[in-house]
Amino acid sequence: MSLTDPIADMLTRIRNALLVKKKDVTMPSSRLKVEVAKILKEEGYIKNFKVIDDNKQGSLILTLKYTENNRSVITGLQKISKPGCRIYCKRDAIPKVLDGLGIAIVSTSQGIVAGKKGEERGVGGEVLCYIW
Repeated sequence: MSLTDPIADMLTRIRNALLVKKKDVTMPSSRLKVEVAKILKEEGYIKNFKVIDDNKQGSLILTLKYTENNRSVITGLQKISKPGCRIYCKRDAIPKVLDGLGIAIVSTSQGIVAGKKGEERGVGGEVLCYIW
């Protein structure tokens, strides 16, 4: 199965798992997805993640995070840059998601970073997605 947009696939799997209140969501692993998972964990959107190595592609398992009253911590996910239409931003124009309540995940020359880190490091890049 070839995916033209692995990040869109990842966001869709997370969105679908949240809708049915699943604890974990599993997807094919890639370096890009693992970097996005690290940011989601650092920013407090997921509890944890782990990579299962099967000597092929491997699997990435995200442990989703819910509040005490069983509401998802992630309320929205939006893919920004698409294979047919890439969206880039300069270091001083990294988008603010919901006035800072959400995060923009940006692919920069220094790796995948959350928008705030990109601003701190003074790097722009391709805007992959918004999460809030």
